[in-house]
This record gives sequence, C-alpha cells and structure tokens, in this order.
Amino acid sequence: MQQFITFSMISFIKLISRLFYRFDANWLDNSPFKQWNEIKLIIFLNHTSLFEPIFLSQAPSSFIWRLSKHLVVPGADITLNRPIIGRFFKFIAPGMIAITRKRDSSWNRFMEKINEKSVVAILPEGRMKRKGGLDKQGKPMSVRGGIADILASLNEGKALFVYSGGLHHIQSPGQKFPKLFKRVKVNFEVMNIEHYKKLMSEKTASMREFRKNIVRDLNEKLITKIPRS
Repeated sequence: MQQFITFSMISFIKLISRLFYRFDANWLDNSPFKQWNEIKLIIFLNHTSLFEPIFLSQAPSSFIWRLSKHLVVPGADITLNRPIIGRFFKFIAPGMIAITRKRDSSWNRFMEKINEKSVVAILPEGRMKRKGGLDKQGKPMSVRGGIADILASLNEGKALFVYSGGLHHIQSPGQKFPKLFKRVKVNFEVMNIEHYKKLMSEKTASMREFRKNIVRDLNEKLITKIPRS
C-alpha cells in the first residue's frame, strides 16, 4: 500500500511539473537513455532549491514505480525536521534518512539502509546554493566526500548524473511559493558504476585518494556540465 501511495504522489508531481513548466532536457551522449532498470545511483549536482522534485517529471513511470519502493536518500536533518516540508519529503520518499552535516552515526545509519535492490540518490554538495552562488554560511559550494562511500558499496549497475541548470528563477531558498510557467534546464549523463570506479581509482588503492579523485571529478562536472543560459 505504501508503494502505491508513494507512486501516486510522485506521479502527481510529474503531471503538475509537465503542465506548468517547460523542460530543456539534454542527454550529453546525444541519445536518450532507455535502460532505467539498470540505474542504481542518482547523483544530483547544483542543488539550488527544495523544489527540485520537479526533475522527476523526466523519469518514466516504470522507474518511478521502482523508486517508490527502493529509493534510499540522505536528507539534511534541519530540513526533515521542519513540520511541513519535512513531512512532505518523507511522504514522497519513505526511504529518506535524516543525517547531520557531520560524519557521525546518522551517516552510518543511512549506509546500512543500502542493499542490492536500492536505488540511492544523493546531492553530494551536502547543502543548498543561495542566489549569490555561496551556501547559507557564505562559503563556496563544493562536493563533499560521502559520495565515495556510496560508490565503494556498489559493484554493478549504472549511475545517472543529473546536472541542474538551477531553480532560483522558480524557487530560491527562503521563498515560500514557486513561480510557474518557467523554463527548466537539465543535462543528463549515464555511466557504468564499475567503469567509473575504475577511472577514479586508477593508479591508487587508497580509499583516501579514491575519495579525493571523486570529489575532484564532481567539482569539475559542476563547472563543465551544468547547462548554461
């Protein structure tokens, strides 16, 4: 029953998103991806708004059905503890696990939830970009190393990279209501997880260097693969 409720809610978001927004969705390999059943990891880059569930409008219903049961995603405890938005996210993603900004037991609890059927989604920057291009504390945005732990735990399947063009023109942090009838830009890229891990671990057997390589690569992708206006 829970899977059906979650699927219905996400499908409703998909319908509303397609009704009120125009999407410029671009696959970087120039050919739309079709093997959605092989996706095990979703890496979402350029986190700018809590309104980002609208990107689910680009996924087929078969994948949404799978997400409704097997999605596992870490969410900031400060967001999930909010009375309205926190309940909303928990409702559409029952597999969302509250974590702190520190590497503590909350991160370990999240990692323990990942199994062979999971589809893991993560926003590896770990915080949200404000209009000025910095985070809430006024610090530059960059990818954090937790994504390396997830990749280390996965040995098969594909990773879907979602490069957001940004949603400040729709809803910026602190803005209560989104603006309608705007254009949304997003780039997609799919990579084999095993192949990507080999690229990131080439010439090193150290987890520390593996983590550094991934962070460096994703920070570069934030610069080079985000759609521009």
